[in-house]
Amino acid sequence: MPKIMIVDDDRTTVKLLQTLLEMDGFEVVVTGYGQQALELANSTHPDIFLVDYHLADMDGVELVLQLRASPTFAHTPIVVASGRNVEDKVLDAGANLFLIKPFEPNKLADTFNGLLG
Repeated sequence: MPKIMIVDDDRTTVKLLQTLLEMDGFEVVVTGYGQQALELANSTHPDIFLVDYHLADMDGVELVLQLRASPTFAHTPIVVASGRNVEDKVLDAGANLFLIKPFEPNKLADTFNGLLG
């Protein structure tokens, strides 16, 4: 069962995504803060990250850069989502994919499975 970490501070969005992804066979770890995501990642070892661009304590680019700097997560797929078109910023930082909000949550499992190979 692949493990995904959702890093987003919108509880409604997180609950919906968590429910849908668990129904599709993912184990889901959730946090609303970038710093906590870094700490949790080291103990939970997610297979993929879904990161909101706007977090309370850092932006998605900063989180992607910190994850990519870690040998453990240098090659772990990272998807960043935002309502603003910041695709170039997040891809340049090392994200694998950018999603513009709103996106189709019921297509995420296929997207993530594609990134996981």
